[in-house]
Amino acid sequence: MSQEVKKKGIFNRFLDTVERVGNRLPHPVTLFALLSLAVIVISFFAARAGVSVTFERIAIGTGRMEEVVVTAVSLLSVEGIRRIFSEAVTNFTGFAPLGTVLVAMLGVGVAEGTGLIQAALRKLVLSTPKKLVTVVVVFAGVMSNLASDAGYVVLVPLGALIFLSFGRHPLAGLAAAFAGVSGGFSANLLVGTIDPLLGGISQQAAQMWQPGYTVDPTANWYFMIASTFLITILGTLVTEKIVEPRLGEYHGDAEVSLDHVAENETKGLKWAGISLVVFIAIMLALVIPENGVLRADDGQILAGSAFMAGLVPIIALFFFIPGIAFGIASGSIKSDKDVAGFMGKAMSSMGGYLVLAFAAGQFVAYFNWSNLGTILAVTGADFLEATGMTGIPMLIGFIIVSGFINLFIGSASAKWAIMAPVFVPMLMAVGYAPELTQLAYRIGDSVTNIITPLMSYFAIIVAFAKQYDENTGIGTLISSMLPYSIVFMIGWTILFIIWLVLGLPLGPGVSIYY
Repeated sequence: MSQEVKKKGIFNRFLDTVERVGNRLPHPVTLFALLSLAVIVISFFAARAGVSVTFERIAIGTGRMEEVVVTAVSLLSVEGIRRIFSEAVTNFTGFAPLGTVLVAMLGVGVAEGTGLIQAALRKLVLSTPKKLVTVVVVFAGVMSNLASDAGYVVLVPLGALIFLSFGRHPLAGLAAAFAGVSGGFSANLLVGTIDPLLGGISQQAAQMWQPGYTVDPTANWYFMIASTFLITILGTLVTEKIVEPRLGEYHGDAEVSLDHVAENETKGLKWAGISLVVFIAIMLALVIPENGVLRADDGQILAGSAFMAGLVPIIALFFFIPGIAFGIASGSIKSDKDVAGFMGKAMSSMGGYLVLAFAAGQFVAYFNWSNLGTILAVTGADFLEATGMTGIPMLIGFIIVSGFINLFIGSASAKWAIMAPVFVPMLMAVGYAPELTQLAYRIGDSVTNIITPLMSYFAIIVAFAKQYDENTGIGTLISSMLPYSIVFMIGWTILFIIWLVLGLPLGPGVSIYY
């Protein structure tokens, strides 16, 4: 028992060190500015040294193989300096999470301003067993990736509020939700938007070895169903046994009333529920029929549809409409001016995030322009290929390398377009199905999402955390998320090995072996 306590103490001391070192770094805005400067300098020396990589990849638009030579680009060149100045605004406005966050917050702001969210949380607290809260938050996070990136904007801050409602540390709730949304990105009970995207790339890579080979969107479905329960269990254990004890009691200013739900609020919740049902019915009528307005021209619901393209405003309306119904029924909305005021207040609360998004947007853009991320990705893939490992060790190494590369390139499809042409045919040659290689990649790609500042939504998670503790820094967030990353990597890899040893199907009609 003493040894176990000692080991636990060592791990906690390690996390404390990570947090201290990380929090001694400058403010996140300053840090992203310094990182941008570092990329500019490194790109100059890398370009002077002629650093480059040559590889074959699948062109995502056409599906054709193309040989690509990528050379480090100096941002201190005439063209680079011009680009830094001329594209600073578009780097900010084109920063991936910016529009998603602001549009979604318009709806969330109304729901929060009218009191709907607070009343619903109190209802949740009074009706949900305390021991199930963590499970529900992590599970909801995993399932939220059905709605693409919406979980980052909606569920992560909601996780913090839910924990605060139960008298628990809000940052533990934020961490639990973030772990489910991002660390468990590849797990789900249903087929999501990422499945057909990765499957298409895998199919093109497989056809390099066997022309005509097809990879279905459901290729990894059975394994991902099992993964949903695994990630929920592991995320719950890490939250309650490691993260929450480290955070201790919450002594901040934020609070959520635990009083009973008032009569006018009960009436408001009733009408909010009715309006939500009506809204969902309308959306189903626009999506479910074969000729549904929000389907793609070819009838697809996910790929290329207006439904997926318009998911962010749909989510905003998901909060906006019940918020209006609640406000009118409960009396918190007297006129349209109140609604506009709630939305304005929501936007004003995002000021700190906007500053952070500007700095983060420049850094991400510079890193992409310099080609340093692609060079690191190809170098990592070449290293793994050169090790000469085979069988299970090779697959485990592939998972680890995928996780490492994910620290530098955020896009799952961009990385897979580079790695699939190398590893899919290689593993087919020794008898492993392309679907298995894709599965190993998805594990590595998911588990390090939560610890890399290069992940596009990392900046907003820091901003959400600062609402509860102004002293929260990148070190606090990374030290809180690192246990999830480590445990998810180990647990998911063990499940993968068990699946492999037992020879279980990965999806409908999909075998492990080629």
